[in-house]
Amino acid sequence: MLKKYDAKHTESFLKGLRILTGIPYKKLEKYANENNLFNILEHPNTIEPNPQQLQKISLLNEFIASYRLLKMQEEENKITLNASTRAGEYFCSILGGIKDKEKFMVAFLDNGNNIIETRTVSEGSLGEAVVYPRNILKAALDCDCKSMVLAHNHPGGSLKASPQDMDVTERLVSIFKPLDINVLDHIIVAGTRYYSMAEQGHMPIASAAKATYQPIALGKEDAAKEDAPEYVNEAIHEEDGEWEME
Repeated sequence: MLKKYDAKHTESFLKGLRILTGIPYKKLEKYANENNLFNILEHPNTIEPNPQQLQKISLLNEFIASYRLLKMQEEENKITLNASTRAGEYFCSILGGIKDKEKFMVAFLDNGNNIIETRTVSEGSLGEAVVYPRNILKAALDCDCKSMVLAHNHPGGSLKASPQDMDVTERLVSIFKPLDINVLDHIIVAGTRYYSMAEQGHMPIASAAKATYQPIALGKEDAAKEDAPEYVNEAIHEEDGEWEME
């Protein structure tokens, strides 16, 4: 019977069962050669385990069932950020009510633009937050993301992107481009409104000279150029298109 299954994966499966249940590998291997491999979990008494081994198999089955159920629920509740309007709405819901501090967040996405994890990477005072590119790099690699969306709030209410806002965006685009991780957008939130660099065509191009890891102080909304236009977007904007993935 063992020949019906892929030898490498069968061996890995049996080794895992040995570690998790305490049933000797030789016994598991012999049973799998002569019987249906899945009986070991689905009909455990057929392998004649002792009470302790049977209890461990029961716990393992409960774990597998719980994992499958939670995975199904997770699939149903995925949050997809495939356009600037979706990103703006999402981050407005998180950052819109924060008036006493500046927070810089990153949504790490899979290859379908579904959120793997949203993480606060910097949290500062009313007027400033320090962003550490190395921390964002580590988080991106930890979750094996394919792209990301940056976001931070302006507690003072301005929707102008400061020079520091543009600098951190260019820095992160330049760091992640060689790693084939796309920085899709940078959302600035002020109350119920947002500004999207991607929506306004202001996402910077990667530059090797900018791929450095020194900390960047954000905030200082008053430092934004006075002649820079203020883009006001409501959280929902039906005309926006989807992002194109490279």
